Formats: sequence, structure tokens, C-alpha cells
Amino acid sequence: MTGKFVSVLRGLIFIVVALALCGVIFQFAGYSALGMFRSVIEGAFFRPGAWEQSLRWALPLFITAAGVGISFRAGYFNIGAQGQFYLGAISAAFVAEWLNGAPAFVVIPACFAAGMTGGALWALWPGLLRLQSGTDEVITTLMGNFLAGLLLVYVTAGPLKDPSGSGQQASSRPLAASYRISDSLGLSPTIIVIAALVAVAMWLLVNRTAFGVLASLAGRNPTMVQWQGATVWRLGLSSFLISGALAGLAGTIEFMGPNGRLAGGFLPTHGFTAILIALVANLSVVGTAFVSLFFGGLASAALYLPIMAGLPSSAIEIINAAIALFITAKSGFVDRLLAFGRRSA
Repeated sequence: MTGKFVSVLRGLIFIVVALALCGVIFQFAGYSALGMFRSVIEGAFFRPGAWEQSLRWALPLFITAAGVGISFRAGYFNIGAQGQFYLGAISAAFVAEWLNGAPAFVVIPACFAAGMTGGALWALWPGLLRLQSGTDEVITTLMGNFLAGLLLVYVTAGPLKDPSGSGQQASSRPLAASYRISDSLGLSPTIIVIAALVAVAMWLLVNRTAFGVLASLAGRNPTMVQWQGATVWRLGLSSFLISGALAGLAGTIEFMGPNGRLAGGFLPTHGFTAILIALVANLSVVGTAFVSLFFGGLASAALYLPIMAGLPSSAIEIINAAIALFITAKSGFVDRLLAFGRRSA
């Protein structure tokens, strides 16, 4: 536990360093670094309604990141969360369209089942390719993201297109109010309960089941897992399916909650932010919850950057990119330090 805490703390320190670097860059670009820090902190936690907005973004990110953490634990770098998120939302939208007019107690569970199934199936084919033929899952899941993005554009401009829409961005027909699980603010008791259930289920799965223990061992030493009598490919495929199902669940929440419809530019960086959260949290479920709250706060603060610091909202993407750079570099730097220590011993 101490080692995990130190690892999460180390990740948070790198986040602070990344924020400092962004402050320097923005200062040289003619903006106020102090204004950036103040708008991030106040926008995330101290402005009226800031906590609600932070939670609105943190909960779907947590659900997706928890799924990403499962595949990473099993040793598979599934970076296709964005595509699985899209497929979850698309599947739920088709079911909502098909069952339009049916009672809400039928439509809502059916949409959630379809969303999780769609996300899981979109994770299944790269998982099978990886386990059956050794195809690099980084390449296939990355390509899956692009394919899912194109599919989203197709369905919003074709089968699910809202004929009354007049904007440049195609979108699906709005979901009936009786099928929505939140208003446009995106925070409701239903979403909080879903996130809490996912948190408890994933913690139990990782820490209190044979699957969780063996999957973590498989990620570090698959040979040892085989000696224990477990089937490595079954663990790997299950981790892909769970990861995809949770990303699909998050996509369903966004579709049935704050968005209420599909659109071409449907949260294009959600899955990548979830991967970053899982890495910063060192794949810990509890750590993922806290780190998700931090990144949810960053998303909330994006509303205040133009007002308080004169920065565009997209500056948050620069901050996220800097954090990703430091977190990725951290792994290589620490690995080299450990290797140097072993050679010196």
C-alpha cells in the first residue's frame, strides 16, 4: 500500500511540475501564469457550482479509467477507450431510437446493456488479434479509435441524423426527456450511484477475487500464472472485455445524461484523458477516483480560463498534454534509474 501511495504521490508531483511548465510557457506567450493557476484552482473547486461541474466530468472519466486500468494490469496496453466510449454511445442511441415510445423502465436498462455490449465488442477484436496472432494491441486499438470516430460521423449524418438540425455539425435526434438520466448539467443521483457501484465492483474484482490477482500477475509474469494453472489468454480477453464495457458504459452515460444526443464532436479526448488518469493513479482503483476528481476539476476550470486569465478553453488540452508528457517520461526515467542502481549494486 505504501509503495502505491508513493507512486501516486510521485505522479501528482509530476502534475505540479507540468502545471509549472505550462505557467512559464503561458507567461512568455503574454498571458498571466498567476491568472492561469488562480482560474484552475478556483474554477475547479472554489467558484459557485465548481464542485458539481468537477464531479460532472470526473464520474464518467473515473468509469472509463477504471476499465483502462484492468487491461493495463493484465499487461495489455489498450488505448482504445475513446473508440469503445463512442461505440457505447452509438449502441445506446440505436436502441433508444428502436425502442422510442416504450416505457422508460424498458428503454433505460436496454440502452445501458447495449452501450456496455457495444463497448465490449469494440474491445473484443483487438483483444482476439493480440491473443491469437500477437498483433500489437497499441496499433489495433488506436486504429479502432479512428474507425469509431468515423462511424460516429456516419451515424450522426446518416441513420440517426436529426432531420430538423440546421447547424454545421450533424447530430442525432434528441433523446426524449423521460429517457434522460440527468439534465444538461450532467450530475444526478443516478450517475453518482452508477459510479459508486463501478468503484465498489472494480475494487472487489481487483483486490478480492482470483481473477484480479491472477490478471495482475499475468501482467508481470505470465509464465508464473501458467504454473498456477490459469489460462493467460482467458484472463487477457476478459480484461479487454471489461475495459471496453466500462468505456461503453461511460459513453452511454454521456449520451443519456448531459448530452442527450450524439454529435460529431462528442468529447473527442475523453478516452485519452482516462488513460492518463489510470497511469497517474498507478492503476489503483482508489487512486483513480481521486485523480479523476483532479482531472474533472481541470475540465471544469476550462470555463474560467478565458474569463480570469484570458486564455482559450483549449489551454486545458495543453496542460493535459504536458502532464501526459511528464507521466510518460517518468516511467522511462525511473526505469533507467532502477537499472543504474542495479548495475551499481
